Formats: sequence, structure tokens, C-alpha cells
Amino acid sequence: MTALLTLVQWLSPAFPTGSFAYSHGLEAAISDGTVSNAKGLQLWLSEVLKFGAGQQDAILLVQALRGDADHDALDAMARALQPSSERLTETLDQGAAFAATVAGLTGRALPPRALPVAVGEAAGALGLPEAQVTALYLHAFASNLTSVAMRFMPLGQAEGQGVLAALHPLIDALAGEAITLTLDDLGAAAFGADLAAMRHETMDVRIFRT
Repeated sequence: MTALLTLVQWLSPAFPTGSFAYSHGLEAAISDGTVSNAKGLQLWLSEVLKFGAGQQDAILLVQALRGDADHDALDAMARALQPSSERLTETLDQGAAFAATVAGLTGRALPPRALPVAVGEAAGALGLPEAQVTALYLHAFASNLTSVAMRFMPLGQAEGQGVLAALHPLIDALAGEAITLTLDDLGAAAFGADLAAMRHETMDVRIFRT
């Protein structure tokens, strides 16, 4: 139980990765009306989880959890997969902050890496099931973006939490699938989210960093 609680702490909003400052391009999608209500938000998040950074990060995370992982190579792969400057900044800044904080807590030497690789490298020592770690990681990702939407669009607390709850079966399924996949399965087709992240880079007024 202690290992699970440790992971929950590492992936909680209170952990100082600065995740609250990143919208993964969602701010641009809300600003231009692409996402305007709870239904649209749930669809957006589902697509990102299934076809974008969600599944991509899940595969990298699972590979990084394994004892024979080449974390340097996985980090290089994670960087190369980012579709825009802001998305690269998002994963690198959060990964560096995560690694530095875990290193400070544990005394382990954890270099800065892209976020899913940093989490995998650190969490491998906890001995938790890969699917469990992956599900909690994806939930934290979806939870942060739900929080972004609740701060930036007319979306009540109950409605926002309803969106997140509706994503639980998908998150569970993706986590279970990720442990069966390899680096050969890496890819992304969430072009709307990628384009939104690119549009965000040139927005005149921005609340979030990405």
C-alpha cells in the first residue's frame, strides 16, 4: 500500500511538476470554439487519450518501467515524437520537475527526461503492476486537462467531474492494452489536438503555457 500511496502522491496535483500551467493545446481549442461544452470536452479528451499523447505516453511509460529499459533511448524517442515546440516544452519541463522532486525525496539520481520516461524510471522501483501505474498516469493527465476546462470555459464542478468519471473505462482499457504493446506500436493521429497546440503558440492572450 505504501508504494501505491507514493505513486498517488507523485501524480497528484500537489506534486510540483507545474502541470496546472499546461493545457496541451486545449486552451486554443476552447478559445476558437472547437470545445465549448461537456460533450465536446469528453470527445476531445477521449481522442487525445486513444489516438494522441495518451496512448503514446502510455507505451513509453510501460517501456520505461521495465528493468531492462534504456531510459536514454526512450527519452530521445519521447522528444522526437512531440509535434510542436510547446508540446516538447510541456513534457520536458514537467519531466524535469518530476525527476528533481523525486530525487530530492528518495536520494536517487534521476536525470531530467520527458515526463512519461521520468515517471517510468522513478516508478519502476515501486514494484507496482504496469497497468496500475499507467492507469494512474493517464488519469492524472485527463484530470489536469479537465481542470483546465473547468477554469477556462463555462463548465461546473459536477459537470467537469462527470466528464472525468466517464473517461474511467477508456483509461482502464488503454492501460491494459499498453502493457501488450511495443515501441513499434508508437504513433499518433490526434491531428486536431496537435494543430491546436500549434495555434496556441501564436495566440495573443494566453493563460496557459501550452
